[in-house]
Amino acid sequence: MYDTDLRTAEEKAKAQRGLKRDDAENEAQFQARIDAEEFIEPKDWMPEGYRKTLVRQMSQHAHSEIVGMLPEGNWVTRAPTLKRKMILVAKIQDEAGHGLYIYSGAETLGTSREQMVDDLHSGKAKYSTIFNYPTMTWADVGAVGWLVDGAAITNQIPLCRCSYGPYARAMIRVCKEESFHQRQGYESLLAMVKGTDAQKKMVQDAFDRLFWPSLMMFGPPDSDQPPSQNMKWKIKRFTNDELRQRFVDATIPQAEFLGLKIPEGVVWNEDTNHYDFPELDWDEFWAVVKGDGVCNDDRLNSRRKAIDEGAWVREAAEAYAEKQKIQQAAE
Repeated sequence: MYDTDLRTAEEKAKAQRGLKRDDAENEAQFQARIDAEEFIEPKDWMPEGYRKTLVRQMSQHAHSEIVGMLPEGNWVTRAPTLKRKMILVAKIQDEAGHGLYIYSGAETLGTSREQMVDDLHSGKAKYSTIFNYPTMTWADVGAVGWLVDGAAITNQIPLCRCSYGPYARAMIRVCKEESFHQRQGYESLLAMVKGTDAQKKMVQDAFDRLFWPSLMMFGPPDSDQPPSQNMKWKIKRFTNDELRQRFVDATIPQAEFLGLKIPEGVVWNEDTNHYDFPELDWDEFWAVVKGDGVCNDDRLNSRRKAIDEGAWVREAAEAYAEKQKIQQAAE
């Protein structure tokens, strides 16, 4: 193949320097907008690193919403009353909607939903580690609403001020619905602790098993992480440890109101006005991230099965859309 670029080496180098100068100017203007608390929109210029970071974070968030339906879906047929069944089905439906909102937002960055789903199923993309723990009793369903959705709210409320407009706007509705889910889960546990001794023990057991993994949802400790570009770009507003502390401070009084035994090592510190808590088992966290959790294989296999068995629905929808398009063109 012939090279049609007839510029000299000197001309090419000069053009390259011009591109770098333009990129530097664009980055400076971009950061100035971030610092001024302006939203970045899909058609605006953005650094490639900003785009990639958002795609990774938003796809992981969307995957977590979708995979998060599975541990709760396991209890739809076994809910204790029709009322509880209806509440649970509505909650699962909300989570599906959250995933769709966030997938749609991520698509504005130039990545297709099909690619994001393929990355999930191949293991390339991750989702929240908490969903690789089993829901063993009905109390776990309430604890997921209280603890898991509570941790999600703590993490997601600052995302309503994320610098990327589509993500921030999607999070407004998501946070409102997650807040309802958190209250519903807590109400479910409150009803149980007022019941029999067996029910009280069930709630305590769910709390004991899910409290520590819920703290891991905020990610590794700040000491293990380099200074985050996400903070400069205002994708994130608070560090992992700041959000984790905020969640502990809000959750322990709620646990005490339920009459639960507080985990050993979690104590109020009058000097800091925060709860102290032990170092988390980060070896367990990384093992789950790498695929060695109790439910890792089950979760991904369930998602792959859903995609395979739903292929005919997508094909039928595409065929119908094409038919409608042909009919409209003929009119």
